Amino acid sequence: MSGVTESNQNLGAISGEGARQKTPVIAKQALIPFILVALLFPLWGFANDITNPLVKAFKDIFLISNAQSSMVQFAFYLGYGIMALPAAIFIRKYSYKSGILLGLALYAVGAILFLPASMLGEFNYFLIALCVLTCGLALLETTANPYILSMGSPETATQRLNLAQAFNPIGSLTGMWVASTYILNQLQVEEFRQAERAAHPEYAQMLPSKVDGELTKALVELSQNQPVAHSAMQAADLNTVMWPYITIACVVIGLFVLFALVKLPNTINHASPLTLQELKNTLGRLLSNDSYREGVIAQALYVGAQIMCWTFIIHYGVISVGLTAGEAQQYNMIAMFIFLASRFICTFLLGFIRPGHLLMLLSAGGIMSLSGAIYLGGMLGLYCLIATSACMSLMFPTIYGIALNKLGDDASIGSAGLVMAIVGGALMPPLQGTIIDGEAWISSIPSVQMSFILPLLCFIGIAIYGYRTNSRHGI
Repeated sequence: MSGVTESNQNLGAISGEGARQKTPVIAKQALIPFILVALLFPLWGFANDITNPLVKAFKDIFLISNAQSSMVQFAFYLGYGIMALPAAIFIRKYSYKSGILLGLALYAVGAILFLPASMLGEFNYFLIALCVLTCGLALLETTANPYILSMGSPETATQRLNLAQAFNPIGSLTGMWVASTYILNQLQVEEFRQAERAAHPEYAQMLPSKVDGELTKALVELSQNQPVAHSAMQAADLNTVMWPYITIACVVIGLFVLFALVKLPNTINHASPLTLQELKNTLGRLLSNDSYREGVIAQALYVGAQIMCWTFIIHYGVISVGLTAGEAQQYNMIAMFIFLASRFICTFLLGFIRPGHLLMLLSAGGIMSLSGAIYLGGMLGLYCLIATSACMSLMFPTIYGIALNKLGDDASIGSAGLVMAIVGGALMPPLQGTIIDGEAWISSIPSVQMSFILPLLCFIGIAIYGYRTNSRHGI
């Protein structure tokens, strides 16, 4: 993986200087490999955003708490923490292509494991399947990001990465649409909730949070009074959840065959295993680098904030506004459209604004929009929560580029550390779920709204990193 080092030495081009050079972003001989590797970027976007709604779906299907259902995100993002560093070592020893093939294989296996998990009806088996799937995603991300950086001139490396990253929201939007159309809107448990709502006109006079509690209570009573009917409904809903994952497994297997047959350029200068002493020395240098060390923390905060905002937007819509889960998911899709549009706008702005300064501005916007989501509530608060996606659009690649700036030979392992930081998405959603399950801190503000104090704090941390990067390192 050390072949990316030359590309990373000049990642200062993130400021947009490379955009003014005559060097092409993608050389002609690298166009086909670039397109093939860019096809991988929608895969983790799809997996992320078809999985986010499962937190709410599994809560109702298995009748568990928000904190328990948030273990979906813990299991999903745990795979990144487990696999990122081994992935970097594996790629260094073999090749980028080997990393892609192994990543696709694990992705397909994890998706296929939804079949036995659905048949057995065990929540923990779904968690295992998700963890295996994301071990594959960790391999793909650890491979694809530096591979894209290495496919051409260092002057255009960050532009190339941002271009490839633009394919990611396409997968995210597809995942959201599939989740809304083929999962949330097809669940029998959701049909039951709507039938209960129609049977009780008095619910129209209640706060949405109170109605949600009553509907959950009705589901619990059904499971106790009619266990056979409830078990049949649960089995049908788990079958509904399963099929999109089986379908994506087939797509991934097709990509595995394609990559196995196509010859890709090997941009690794030397494919040799990393000795233990070399690894210790590399980690020591990375940990002593302020920009990198703080960048890993900022990346963990960003991923945690992103996952919390996109996962619990459904809870916000259901509990604070009174929408159905399917309706709330539609607003999640709007948030993704805003995210995609903002990514192109912010990429353009990088030609005029330093990355650290841009991070500060985006974080400030996120702090303001989340403050509105917390204190305003209702549809206005939901609009504020949606607006937060505009502020998150370019944070991941910007932090990635800043942290790897001028790392030289250490960039290969440094890249793995930044992918490992995605584990922030595993640690924070359960904390937010616990806040939602608890008592409201302020009687007039539902706990689901107050729970967004966590991503707000994450944006404060990212703003500090942007300030330090801009003022101390001039990036």
